[in-house]
Amino acid sequence: MQRCLKWVKYLPGLGVEPTVITVDPDQATYPVRDESLLHDVPLGVRVIRTATLEPFGSYQKLTGRAVPHGGFANEGTPSLSQKAMRFVRGNLFIPDPRRGWNAYALAAVEKLLAQGERFDAVLTSSPPHSTQLIGLELKRRHGLRWLADLRDPWTDIYYTKDLHRTPAAAWLDARYERQVLRGADAVLVTSPETERLFRRKLPDLAAGKIVVLPNGYDEPDFQQPSQPPADCLRITHTGTITARYRIDNLLRAVAECGRRLPAVPWRLRFIGQVDAGIRAQVAAAGLADATEFLPFVPHQQSVAYLLQSSAVLMAIPDVPLNLGILPGKVFEYLATYKPVLCVGPAGSDADHILREAGAGQALPYDDYELMLSTLLALGHRWQQSPDLDLPPSPMVARYSRRGQAARLAQLVPASARPAASS
Repeated sequence: MQRCLKWVKYLPGLGVEPTVITVDPDQATYPVRDESLLHDVPLGVRVIRTATLEPFGSYQKLTGRAVPHGGFANEGTPSLSQKAMRFVRGNLFIPDPRRGWNAYALAAVEKLLAQGERFDAVLTSSPPHSTQLIGLELKRRHGLRWLADLRDPWTDIYYTKDLHRTPAAAWLDARYERQVLRGADAVLVTSPETERLFRRKLPDLAAGKIVVLPNGYDEPDFQQPSQPPADCLRITHTGTITARYRIDNLLRAVAECGRRLPAVPWRLRFIGQVDAGIRAQVAAAGLADATEFLPFVPHQQSVAYLLQSSAVLMAIPDVPLNLGILPGKVFEYLATYKPVLCVGPAGSDADHILREAGAGQALPYDDYELMLSTLLALGHRWQQSPDLDLPPSPMVARYSRRGQAARLAQLVPASARPAASS
């Protein structure tokens, strides 16, 4: 959502007039909503909100449970009923349960075209990957230039196995994926590894068809001052985290640092969805009294919490094909100029970016000694000065949201006509 929002924010200043087609929030069900981000939509940008048809409201009523977060991050160990619901989701709703929106989105576009409006391009962004089928159909009907933005892998995304798909359902989903990759005029991905993944599947795709356009950070969000705490060494994580992210050894290392450097008050802060497995690991490491769990907060408050930290924590899930997982928070973390503790595979796209920026490196899941030495070094530095902020790096500026929007604008043919976004 941040990716498309920031594009819409900056495209008008780059000579591209976006029309946004999205869902009426009162007719859809989502785990969280951040109304404060509406302030980033420029006055004058046309936003068309449509009805939708999706099963998540019924899911809530039938199970009494919250809407699943991405990758089922809020479900922990699934119950029998949750497994059954995942099977239904994976085999009756292909590619995903949000597909019920497609007919309404297509009708909105058809209405605009019937009124004589012309567009240089249509951009569809996913997940949910069912959104890409809108672009596929518009390409078939009208031959519109189509940019397919795939923020995550499709059939290879790490929670696919949790959907318990039958061979027939898996075949159909893979067929949709191939149709989109072949049918789009350009495929946008967020990491080099995702490009390699798609090219391994379809090696005959034209050179240059897949464009790596990473996520980024919005400079105005970081104009508030950095305020590292002087009374503790606070490590902050924002966003969703589950036991798949394998931070157990890092937690052990933090606890050991507390024993070796008792003069350093180590503190952890998690903001957002934290599953029961992570909470249990925190308790097992003896860090319960040193850890703060906060619920979801608006984005600007989340940034403020980052800037009020000594260091920041990110983790990449320990799942197959995770070298290309490049969370959007990587770039916001870089913009804080705090040391980044990244639990994940060495040689990943995130590892390369952190090293280039001088912000840190990947700490492999089982490399306890590297985690311990990294944390001890931070502790020794904190004893000299509680301000651990890093010097500014010109490399970080490459990932500004304004700059990424400029790259997107280059993919839209130059003319006086507006570009559509859905």
